[in-house]
Amino acid sequence: MSTAVAKRRGPTWREALATHAEQHRSTTVIVSMLIAGVLMIFLPKVPPLTFLQPAQPWYDSFANAGVFVLLALGLNVVVGMAGLLDLGYAAFFAIGAYTYAFADSPFSHNHYPFLPMLLIGAGVAAMFGIALGAPTLRLRGDYLAIMTLGFGEIVPIVFLNADPYTQGTNGIGGIYRPEPLPLVGEFGALTPFAYFIVMLVIITIVMILMYRLQDSRIGRSWMAIREDELAAAANGINTVTTKLLAFALGATTSGLAGVFNASKLTIVSPDQFAFTVSFTVLAMVIIGGMGNIWGVAVGAFVVFNIQSVVLKQLNTVFGALATATASIPGLHDVTNFVAHINFLNYQFLLYGLALVLMMLFRPEGLFPSQRRRRELHVADELGGPDEAVAPAVLGSLGETSGAEEEFGEEAGEGARGDRS
Repeated sequence: MSTAVAKRRGPTWREALATHAEQHRSTTVIVSMLIAGVLMIFLPKVPPLTFLQPAQPWYDSFANAGVFVLLALGLNVVVGMAGLLDLGYAAFFAIGAYTYAFADSPFSHNHYPFLPMLLIGAGVAAMFGIALGAPTLRLRGDYLAIMTLGFGEIVPIVFLNADPYTQGTNGIGGIYRPEPLPLVGEFGALTPFAYFIVMLVIITIVMILMYRLQDSRIGRSWMAIREDELAAAANGINTVTTKLLAFALGATTSGLAGVFNASKLTIVSPDQFAFTVSFTVLAMVIIGGMGNIWGVAVGAFVVFNIQSVVLKQLNTVFGALATATASIPGLHDVTNFVAHINFLNYQFLLYGLALVLMMLFRPEGLFPSQRRRRELHVADELGGPDEAVAPAVLGSLGETSGAEEEFGEEAGEGARGDRS
C-alpha cells in the first residue's frame, strides 16, 4: 500500500537529486569540489578554527591533506576496486617525488616546468607499478601483501644507499618551487594558497577520471576480479591486463602526489617514504569506505587534518582549559594531567583503536559503497541469519565453502538449486 502511494507521489527531492547526481557524475564532482573549495577558503577565518591556527596554515594543511587524498584515491583503485592488497604503496610516492627532484633542483642542474613534470612523474611511477604488478600476478592475499611490502621497503633503501645519485640520508634539497601561474599567483612556504588551489583542481580531475573508470567495463572487471578471480577469468575477463592496469593507475596517482609533495616541501629524503605512509593511507581507505570514491576522499581529508592539526593543537587547548579551571581543584587536576599528554605520539594507537572500532561497528567504512554495503549486510536486509532466510542468503552469496555446516544441509541444497 505504502509503495503504491509512493509511486503516485513520485520520487522525493532527495531521490531525484541522487538520480541526477548518478546520471551527471562529472558535473556533480565539479560542483561539489567548487562548494568544498569555497567553504575551505572562508571557514579558516571563522571561530573556533581561528583559535587552532591562522588562515594561511589552514590552507597549507588543506594542500597537504590533498596529497593524502590523492594517495587514498589511487590506493582505492588497487585495494577497494580490484581487491589487491598493496602494502608498498609509498614506494610509488617516493618514485614520483625523486623524479621531480632530479628534474628540478640545483643537484641535477635541471629546471623543467612544473605542470609537465606532474604528468612525467606520474608516468614514471606507472612504469614501476607495471614492473611490480607483472611478477606478482599469480599471488593473492597474504603473499601479495608480503611481496608489495618488500617492494615498499626496498625502494627507500635503494634511495638511501645510492649516495652519488640521491645524496643518501641527506636527500635532495633546494628543489625549485613551481613557476607562478595565472589566477593563483606564486607558490611559496608563506603563501600556500596557490598549492591549495592547484590541489583542488588535480583532485577534481582525478575524481572525474576515477568515476569514468569505475562505470566503464574496466571498473566492472576490477570488481569482478575482487569478488572471484577464477569466475572472472571464466567469464572472459583478461585478469592479467586488468590487474596490471589497476597497479599502474594506483601508482600513477601516487607518483602525481609525490611530484606535488616534493615541489611543496622542496626536499626529498628516504625517511619520508617509510611503511607508516603506506599504513596511514590504507587506514584512510578503510575508514573512509573501500570502493567509494567520495568516501575515501572525505575519509583521507578528515583523518589527515585530525592527525596534523587537531592532535597537534590538543595540548594548547587543554593547556588553556587548565589555566581557565585553575580555581576548580578537581577539574584542574584532570585538565592539567591531559594537557601534559603528547597526543601526537599516540596517533598510531588511535589509528589502531579506530580500525578495531570500525571493524566491530561499521566494517564497510564511514561512507561505504552501496555494493559493499549490500555484500556485508545481505543477511540483515533479509531479516537476519536465521533458518528462514538462510536459503536466500546463500543464494545471493553463491555456493560457499562451509555453508551447509553453517546453515544446514537443506539450505545448501536450496542455494545450489537456485544457481542451477
